[in-house]
Amino acid sequence: MRVLILLVCLSAGCLAQRPQKCKSPPLMTGSFSVSTQSEKLMAYARYSYDALGKRIHLREIGSYNNKTFRFDVLLLYRQGVMYKINYRNRTCCKKPLSVDFHPLEIPQNASLLGQVVLGSSSGPGQGVLVNTWAGELQMKKGKAKYMSTVTEFGCVPVSTLFHTDRSGWVVTSFFNNVIGLVDPGQLNPPFFCKDAQLEEDEDPVTFFNLF
Repeated sequence: MRVLILLVCLSAGCLAQRPQKCKSPPLMTGSFSVSTQSEKLMAYARYSYDALGKRIHLREIGSYNNKTFRFDVLLLYRQGVMYKINYRNRTCCKKPLSVDFHPLEIPQNASLLGQVVLGSSSGPGQGVLVNTWAGELQMKKGKAKYMSTVTEFGCVPVSTLFHTDRSGWVVTSFFNNVIGLVDPGQLNPPFFCKDAQLEEDEDPVTFFNLF
């Protein structure tokens, strides 16, 4: 009987420690790098992320098809618009944003691949415990495969591999993440965008409209 009770307790302990699907903090600031399997795109970006208001601000520099680009874009998903901003010239292009907002989270249909320590577990502060999940998402233009790694504590994004037939594999690595908005004003259009008229031409190439 004691053995049975011990086994039940051990099983309950194992279940309690099993990684759970999670949502990243709704307000975050940080940076990420992104590259594609085809090597057409390599970029570095700073981001401000607001899942509550469905807003993302990207300040991005990179190379696409061997051409260097810089983008400062504000994505307002609730309004369905995107602002391409040039602070130096104080110009602003307003364009339609038809893609859906995808929060930083582990989808419910994801499968756990494993839990590992990045760095070292030999001493305090030498490593971070992360969980890696994989699955498929139904997109507007077909299915997409993904593999996402987040921290065990806090569900802070670490890296994501994303695959579609259009772009192939896209690798994103997050770093210098801060929970909260360092500058909330970055998620509002600047004053010189007030009179910008909606343009119906093609959206610029950024990490978010590759999918």
